[in-house]
Amino acid sequence: MKIFFRLIITTITLCTISCNNTNRHLEHALQLKDAIYELYDVDETPLLSENYPQDIAAEATYLAEGTDNKVNKYSYLWPYSGTLSMMSALYEATKDEAILKVIDEQVIEGLKMYYDTTRTPHGYSSYITVDKSDRFYDDNIWLVIDLVDLYNLTAKQSYLDMALDIWNFVLSGRDTVLGDGIYWCEQNKNTKNTCSNAPAAVAALKLHKATGEQQYFEQGENLYTWVYYSLRDRDELYFDNVSIKGKFDKRKFSYNSGQMIEAGVLLYEITGNQEYLKQAQATAAASLQQWTKVYTNAKNESLYIIESGDVWFDAVLLRGYLALWRADRQNIYLSAYNDTLNYAWYMGRDENGLFGKYLSHREEGEQKSWLLTQAAYVEMAARLSAVDWQHVD
Repeated sequence: MKIFFRLIITTITLCTISCNNTNRHLEHALQLKDAIYELYDVDETPLLSENYPQDIAAEATYLAEGTDNKVNKYSYLWPYSGTLSMMSALYEATKDEAILKVIDEQVIEGLKMYYDTTRTPHGYSSYITVDKSDRFYDDNIWLVIDLVDLYNLTAKQSYLDMALDIWNFVLSGRDTVLGDGIYWCEQNKNTKNTCSNAPAAVAALKLHKATGEQQYFEQGENLYTWVYYSLRDRDELYFDNVSIKGKFDKRKFSYNSGQMIEAGVLLYEITGNQEYLKQAQATAAASLQQWTKVYTNAKNESLYIIESGDVWFDAVLLRGYLALWRADRQNIYLSAYNDTLNYAWYMGRDENGLFGKYLSHREEGEQKSWLLTQAAYVEMAARLSAVDWQHVD
């Protein structure tokens, strides 16, 4: 089975590059995608390893406190779900049916191994369902977003059905404690996080646009409004979370800004209300200032590199910037990402063609390469490859 899909994946790369008017970003995306399926391959299942090399011990520190975060044979759900995002972005960029085949027959088949039917409502566990593991609402929300995007691209009802099934689980984590909001983790209902509410707003608004049903618009607008007034700081960026006791975790992450930007743009598109667009623009400007570093290239030119410390977070920020660009055509954000990915490709990879913690460079002594980081680069490169660069200065 794995050999079969490896042949399909190689064929995708060769055909897409030779058959399409491609660009550098797409070539890089396809090349790194091939490396992922080669180096993170575990066995005859569709699953992948958490890190490369696979024998490097590292805890999964992104899980809830008290969770068993040991390294397992397979990746946790969150990194694996990044491969759905990257393949969805590649399909959007290429419309290659072979990519859709891999999504259906490999990625989604792998996701089924995380699907927990022993607890209701059904949802996806943080690890494959050999044992009960915590279920994170944000992990599930990212799947909803990708599946609705795939439905919009293909009109395949199965994608929408999956998204609606997962959405039912997501809503089970919503209540009126603190006024509104969705918890982060089903088993640890101690915080309501921007990362479980901003993407929920995006998911709900995308469901509204896909189905026309008003309930999803109301859910999306209400969740966006709750985050905007509950977790926004004076600088137009967002705190990570608020505890049920009202204590704020004031850390700020680029993906939280990205999802609030995207949700704001979606609300503007649906309602025509300029205030939503202005809110998105304010957060976009603040996030660029917060997470941009200046590098100098070999020609002594200054490059503006987006680098917050987590590559996947920055991939989600790009989603927000792309949504905003489609609404107002401000070029600075996409130009910064263009510089970032081009610089990273030549300066940040190791001998295996993989990235470490940062896109711009490998840390001294850094050995592991996280699956989600590689998937995030593929996603970003695929999304940029679909941009009409004639209209981006």
